[in-house]
Amino acid sequence: MLGTYYYHEIIRRTIIAFGTLFNNIEIKHKTQSGDAYSSVKVPIAYGPTEKFLARLEQKPDPRQRVGITLPRLAFEMDSIAYDNQRKVSTMQTFKAFTTEDNKQARKVFMPVPYNLGFKLYAMTQYNEDSLQIIEQILPFFQPSFNLTVDLVKAIGEKRDIPMVLENVSFQDNYDSGMEEKRVIIYTLDFTAKTYLFGPVADNSEGIIKKVQVDYATDTANRTAASRQLRYVAEPRALKDYNDDVVSKLAEDITPGQRKFLVTDVSSLVVDSYIAIGDEMMYIKEINANKLTVRRGEDRTSAISHTNNDPINAVNDADDALIEMGDDFGFTEYRYEFEDGKTYSPSKGIDV
Repeated sequence: MLGTYYYHEIIRRTIIAFGTLFNNIEIKHKTQSGDAYSSVKVPIAYGPTEKFLARLEQKPDPRQRVGITLPRLAFEMDSIAYDNQRKVSTMQTFKAFTTEDNKQARKVFMPVPYNLGFKLYAMTQYNEDSLQIIEQILPFFQPSFNLTVDLVKAIGEKRDIPMVLENVSFQDNYDSGMEEKRVIIYTLDFTAKTYLFGPVADNSEGIIKKVQVDYATDTANRTAASRQLRYVAEPRALKDYNDDVVSKLAEDITPGQRKFLVTDVSSLVVDSYIAIGDEMMYIKEINANKLTVRRGEDRTSAISHTNNDPINAVNDADDALIEMGDDFGFTEYRYEFEDGKTYSPSKGIDV
């Protein structure tokens, strides 16, 4: 388990998503008559306030063409904590599908809930600038704002992550000495309620594709009980997937016609399914080149077909190609036994 490399970039994606919430904050300066004479887009960067304050207070360097200015936004992640209130069973799984063209099924364990703590700093020189920034942020958090994040790109797992505003505080160094620049800092504390996923299997192992139940008439001695009846169920395709034309109609057929001629029966077997167009049929009997079928199987409609229409076999090859979201049926088998054996799950055979 530990030591298996994987990296979904979930924390990194959450940090980026949080920062993008505040990358369009603006402040405007107005004249006494109320006309705007300047508009400034407030820059934002990742890092603690100490980093920017140190740059701001350093002595001017003639070799440095651009100095740091205010207003400015900064943010940082300052904590990671497990959230037991959103905990689910550690053994619970769900089925996901890869985002590739083939969309292979994968079994994924439920994610683990974690809270990421963030601090957003609004640094300005004037109180009016601070108030403009704060009023553009606070109304959207009541107290949370949901943000959709693509957590695991490999399986297309997107979730709404609540960004919860926990606290707002500010400090002002206006009472400092004349030699120190005035800086007003508003600090907003947020909690991002995200989820962390473990490794995603690179194959479909673990997806249940067969169910087998053994019935015993006497279970008083569980170790010695032998099965008398076995029930097996496997998924069955309800349409043709691989376009494997195995024969063609040798005549026109009407919706109510249950016996008709075909050109070739070498690849057709009794008690199997075929597809002609969108209609599914069940083969009951084969006599020379004539089929006897049940029409309109699997909730399809019996319709007219014309001579030379292709006939596709719906068999095990199609069962293996059932795609995401497709409806499917079941192939059921029943067996009776009197041999006194039991099924061994570890060996996969009767012993």
